[in-house]
Amino acid sequence: MQYLLDCYIWYTPSPFRPTLIQPPPPPPPLIAAVSAPSPPPTVKLSTPLTNSSSSLPPSPQSHTLPHTPLTMQQKPNETPHITLIDQLVVPGDFVLDLTTRTNQTIKLGGGLRQDGDVISVGRAGHLRFSKPNKYWVESSQKRYLPCVQDHVLGIVVDCRADNFLVDIKGPTLAFLPVLAFEGVIRRNIPRFESGTLLYARVVKAIPGMNPELSCMDANGKAVEFGPLKGGFMIETSTGLSRKLLSSPPCPVLVDLGKKLSFEIAVGLNGRVLITIK
Repeated sequence: MQYLLDCYIWYTPSPFRPTLIQPPPPPPPLIAAVSAPSPPPTVKLSTPLTNSSSSLPPSPQSHTLPHTPLTMQQKPNETPHITLIDQLVVPGDFVLDLTTRTNQTIKLGGGLRQDGDVISVGRAGHLRFSKPNKYWVESSQKRYLPCVQDHVLGIVVDCRADNFLVDIKGPTLAFLPVLAFEGVIRRNIPRFESGTLLYARVVKAIPGMNPELSCMDANGKAVEFGPLKGGFMIETSTGLSRKLLSSPPCPVLVDLGKKLSFEIAVGLNGRVLITIK
């Protein structure tokens, strides 16, 4: 009787027709068996990877690829000699390799630029060299590009509290500090009117910024720098200014000195002041 109660459920909707209802099947188990992943297939090489050209003959069932050694092709260290001195150069010409001159100090003048360990030309002209290790490109042009240690003739444009604005025929006006004179302190600052002609030296020339001038040499002495009075100023090209300062003296100045006595102040920015005595 207990067995019948566990397995069957009787339901009698009417007394005349009994109906037998079976229980639903049990649900599937919630935990499924997870199979372990199979190990990756292994590949066996029939021929060892060696750098030698000799190897064992491959088996008839194996496939081999032609061996190509991995070698890096390096460019030889090009060390050109300075053969372009006093020659015409154009922008992009290779001038000097700094890796061969690690223990030397090289000074670059106008027209040259440094690209990493290479010195290349920035503008057309003649490559010049002066001892011990200074290189520059000499060209003839109307506009002056400031370069450090150049001696220039400038015209005062404006006076300010800390500096003077000077026109040197460059892309921008130059700054001349009021203390850039020999023996000048805050109590005796010089005063210049607009239009005053000054003979100065370029001490800073950074592209995109105003150059800086000084009326003293490297030792702090005035020497020939300072305001200039009298005479007649003419404007020329930068190439002619360098020729007037060349050594031996320019033949034009030699012939002119035979007929009259005069003084001349030449600026590398294309300005010349002549004073006849």
